[in-house]
Amino acid sequence: MEKIIVCIKQVPDTTEVQIDPETNRIIREAVPGIINPYDFYALETGLRLKERYGGQAIVCTMGPPQAESALREALSLGFDQAFLLSDKGFAGSDTLATSYTLSLFVRQLWPVDIVVCGREAMDGSTGQVGPEIAENLGWPFFSYVSEIKEVTNSTLRVRRMMEDHYEEIEGPLPAVITVLKEIGEPRLPSLKGILKAKKTEIPVIDMERLGGEKSRFGSAGSPTWVVKVWTPQLQKKSVIFQGEPAEVARQLCKELKSQNIL
Repeated sequence: MEKIIVCIKQVPDTTEVQIDPETNRIIREAVPGIINPYDFYALETGLRLKERYGGQAIVCTMGPPQAESALREALSLGFDQAFLLSDKGFAGSDTLATSYTLSLFVRQLWPVDIVVCGREAMDGSTGQVGPEIAENLGWPFFSYVSEIKEVTNSTLRVRRMMEDHYEEIEGPLPAVITVLKEIGEPRLPSLKGILKAKKTEIPVIDMERLGGEKSRFGSAGSPTWVVKVWTPQLQKKSVIFQGEPAEVARQLCKELKSQNIL
């Protein structure tokens, strides 16, 4: 195996997210950032692939300069290299522009065998970046991967966890996969890894270095627009059922059906 690339994202470390009233985007500079929780399973997958099949384990993220801290945390786990994709021209990217930018980076590191992503980002929860990277690259895509069964020089066989069953599928390499938490418990960094991560140089990749079509980066390449952001108002109502157990059960069932819960 030549290279395994893991794409991660830094997300706000708080539920008190601030929104820019003019752009309706998250003000990321106002809150501390953490690695997206789902991406820890992608990081673990990348490292296990490296340990089992060899090759280089590379981590990348797209974001503002402060996203470098997420990359250093990933490096402390055992990754060989880290790259930060950062440019003012990337601002306002939706999943389409983000996946286009990441796919250009992957092409620059060719040959690459597998690109690994978490199932979704906690701040957007769309789960779209992984499959869109695959579409941009023209590679096979494996979603909801709970176990990697086998990797050969030309094929990948995985187990996927669906809503009510598992399925095992096989396809050609190179490929893009998104993984679930069932893939394996993420490891903790070692002291040696932390010290190494502090000293490692992290290259910054800007728009000019990536090449590509400028109209497909940032806001210009993002057909998705946030029209309005608001906090849902929760309303609580208590209902008391009285009578014999059988009658109470009938009343409860009727109430749940009226709320389309049953």
